[in-house]
Amino acid sequence: MGQHTASQRKNVRILLVGDAGVGKTSLILSLVSEEYPEEVPPRAEEITIPANVTPEQVPTNIVDFSSVEQTDEALSAEINKAHVVCIVYAVDDDDSLDRITSHWLPLIRATCNAAAGSSADDSAASADGEVAEGLPEAVRKPIVLVGNKIDMIEYSTIDSVLAIMEDYPEIESCVECSAKTLHNISEMFYYAQKAVLHPTSPLYIMEEQDLTPACKKSLRRIFQICDIDGDNRLNDYELNLFQRRCFNTPLQPQILDEVKSVIQKNVPDGIANDAVTLKGFLFLHCLFIQRGRNETTWAVLRRFGYNDRLEMCQEYLRPPLKIPPGSSTELSHRGQQFLIAVFERYDRDCDGALSPEEHKMLFSTCPSSPWSYSMDIRKSCPTNDAGWVTLHGWLCRWTLMTLIDVVKTMEYLAYLGFNVHENDSQLAAIHVTRERRIDLAKRQSSRSVYKCHVIGPKGSGKTGLCRGFLVEDMSKLIGKEFKTNIVHCINAVQVYGQEKHLILRDIDVRHALDPLQPQEVNCDVACLVYDASNPRSFEYVARIYIKYYAESKIPVMIVGSKSDVDERRQDYLMQPSDFCEKYKLLPPHLFSLKTNKKELYTKLATMAAFPRFQAAWILFYKNRLVQLWQSAHLRQFALMTENPQIWWKAGLGVAAATMLGFIVLRTFNAVGTHSR
Repeated sequence: MGQHTASQRKNVRILLVGDAGVGKTSLILSLVSEEYPEEVPPRAEEITIPANVTPEQVPTNIVDFSSVEQTDEALSAEINKAHVVCIVYAVDDDDSLDRITSHWLPLIRATCNAAAGSSADDSAASADGEVAEGLPEAVRKPIVLVGNKIDMIEYSTIDSVLAIMEDYPEIESCVECSAKTLHNISEMFYYAQKAVLHPTSPLYIMEEQDLTPACKKSLRRIFQICDIDGDNRLNDYELNLFQRRCFNTPLQPQILDEVKSVIQKNVPDGIANDAVTLKGFLFLHCLFIQRGRNETTWAVLRRFGYNDRLEMCQEYLRPPLKIPPGSSTELSHRGQQFLIAVFERYDRDCDGALSPEEHKMLFSTCPSSPWSYSMDIRKSCPTNDAGWVTLHGWLCRWTLMTLIDVVKTMEYLAYLGFNVHENDSQLAAIHVTRERRIDLAKRQSSRSVYKCHVIGPKGSGKTGLCRGFLVEDMSKLIGKEFKTNIVHCINAVQVYGQEKHLILRDIDVRHALDPLQPQEVNCDVACLVYDASNPRSFEYVARIYIKYYAESKIPVMIVGSKSDVDERRQDYLMQPSDFCEKYKLLPPHLFSLKTNKKELYTKLATMAAFPRFQAAWILFYKNRLVQLWQSAHLRQFALMTENPQIWWKAGLGVAAATMLGFIVLRTFNAVGTHSR
């Protein structure tokens, strides 16, 4: 099904071993000089074949071993360094063939096991320090059996070698060749390369003639990602898309029909409605491997991020992302579009929300869900009345994760197939904002996601304030229990006609004198909450402001919660309004779940979008001017309906009010600038 891609190895190291006189050195020299050497030294020097002359485009080192010149310790070292070992025997020497099972294979196994045990000891010894690199890539070293001197006999030893292969899964392939006639010399080294770059053992169980469980699991995930319409079949369009993604070439209609015919003939339920089922997809890859085309299956696996151990590569899951100090991370337009497509694909009933079953199916290509559906979703982002995440809530939850844990976002985008569908790494799904110091200098933020820390004493109502951000009717939350481990709430707000996301973080305060950590203080805007009905509540808020925010550049809003209850005079040296006036803050915002008014969240987002308070003052006084203008306009309208002769006076009045509004706004701009 097209061209294959090689493993991302930097080189392949091939070691040739075997009894004396079987022709190891002659094979190497014949390959290099393309002619049989008249004089053969006891051992050939290590040679390196450049990448551009190898079939797999990977530099290859070929190492010879001589029992005459080298010790057993040197042999063990070379076995451990090699990526693949070629055991050479002479086809005209039965003793050299017998020695494959009586000596060489047990020796190579014992050497590899000893190395693995040593690595395990090193790992245990370093458990208290840095994390160890772990065990070698495989305890079983790939083996290629090479029968030399085929020019000396008129029969084949392949049947005898195949019997050996059944007992030793590490044997990848076998080949007969002749150093003298150069027969199959290049093929021998190609098979050795292939044993390293496209190994059989992780994919296929020889004894069972079937794919390994790990291979099936990986291919099942790939099938699901490519099944765009979610009907559990790959139609012609999906198969062609799969072909182009993995091999960069389209699948010709004739070849596609032949592939389907082969599947139908061998696996009747591998084709349904002229489309390939999962069973047919797995059979196809099993057939590739049985026919010696491991590279095709490996090309597919590597395109979807798998390494030689059929694990997702860390560099595939976590591409390096540079985030300057003071910058934040948001979803890019491409990231949002991909997540919208994923949501719509798994919203099978098209009700605009993901049921628990649909949510579980969506993340079935991942090791687990990135969050708890029953608890996290309902308490961190908007949902429908049934508590199911809507498309809006879905994007909100991903926006939250991208800001607080962008590495996790990139991981799960890879699991869901962003790299394949978008034909790019997850970095294309992430936008890194400019540094906050630049925002402060320009007095305007370029971000679309802001973090607000909600701080207040126990019982102040800050958790209710956060939860109220997620629902349309806040009064439904009255009397409900808010205890939860979920500390973040996110929703969208409009700031001067632009949609912004505001994240509220409920800062847990255990005792009044407990200091706040830097990560609890630093944010885009702070919301300090006190209970307006509790005379001892404001003191905590005042102390927090003076200690952490008075000298900072972080905008602060002071909120008096539970304003539906009688407001009490605070037992503090200043009342909240006097305190705010002294420190040039907006007057305290009175808040209650019963009033069901959400302008508080818009104010907080606006203050974050326009740092250093300027926009907050403008917003406050602009709203007052609009109210005054509307009130004046209504009065003029009432007069006009009674006396049409004063229309011209009304026009002058409105013009004067408008001019006054511009003058006042400019004045507050100037005051705001001067106060900084």
